[in-house]
Amino acid sequence: MSLKQVPLHHIHQQLGAKIVPFAGFEMPVRYSSDLDEHNTVRNVVGIFDVSHMGEFILKGEGALDLIQRVSANDASVLFDGKVQYSYLPNGRGGIVDDLLVYRISSLEYMLVVNASNIEKDWNWISQYAGDYALTMVNVSDDMCLFAVQGPLAAKALQSLTEADLDSMEYYTFEKTDFAGYANVIVSATGYTGAGGFEIYVSNHQAEGVWNAIVEAGAPYGIKPIGLGARDTLRLEMGYNLYGNDITDETSPIEAGLGWVTKFTHDFIDADVLKAQKEKGVPRKLVGFELLDRGVPRGHYELTDADGNQIGDVTSGTQSPTLGKGVGLGYVQTAFSKPGSEIFVKVRDRLLKAQVVKLPFVKK
Repeated sequence: MSLKQVPLHHIHQQLGAKIVPFAGFEMPVRYSSDLDEHNTVRNVVGIFDVSHMGEFILKGEGALDLIQRVSANDASVLFDGKVQYSYLPNGRGGIVDDLLVYRISSLEYMLVVNASNIEKDWNWISQYAGDYALTMVNVSDDMCLFAVQGPLAAKALQSLTEADLDSMEYYTFEKTDFAGYANVIVSATGYTGAGGFEIYVSNHQAEGVWNAIVEAGAPYGIKPIGLGARDTLRLEMGYNLYGNDITDETSPIEAGLGWVTKFTHDFIDADVLKAQKEKGVPRKLVGFELLDRGVPRGHYELTDADGNQIGDVTSGTQSPTLGKGVGLGYVQTAFSKPGSEIFVKVRDRLLKAQVVKLPFVKK
């Protein structure tokens, strides 16, 4: 299958980005170094092009009812301009995808899904859409998404919009004029834990908006940031990555998503997940820090002190902020409490680690 390119692919080439295959796209993984880009976002401000993400628009009287059926969180609590994190149960106790739900109005919602799952999610939701009065449009190929992240993000962007960015609450958004363009979605969301905004624009606006952000952010040290730093930033916050930490085979209760599993409405797998929540699960997704020197990687075994396997690493890295190895992984529930001693098997060595409460880096 040929790889797709984001609309600003040529700009990333001009900036000297290393381009790699990711989720069916050619994507910039880094422009300078992962460490430099990570620290730029943690300390100042960076801009990511994440236009590979998918967006679906649901319009009509049945839009909310459809979302309530396919999504585990309770979207009825949303108000205009509010965003919600949720996931799609797969009917077998696993997860189709995790996603964001945007309420544009009582009759219009936007779902933002992972790039690797656009077609899968579309097909999954579409099979239930016929039961409701709505229209559903896949606008993924028509939109670009820029994530401007870091403690100086609001200052870097404020000159481009009349929206008061400092007062915009986390997980809210405004449809507003931005950089001279109308109807741009400015969302106080992100995948880094560093604060900031995500900017949704149509393709024809994309280059103008990107250039305006880079120019406005220049006095604040803005830099383009690739997927390499995006992964270490999200991992320091303990954010799940679909395909690694959550999949079609992982239970959302095991994955720690009970907080977005709301039994106030009837949704796919509600009975199964409620039973799991009440009875408990045999394994749990935990965060852990290495006490010995080393770097945990996905699929490494997690063991007890005697070397008996108790689980697997799903994501791991050397944390640039903490200067130590950190990771996520599933372990038997008996080993899931913070403070529990576990070991990461690296070749024939057992590296001592400790289960910790997430996030690894406190906001």
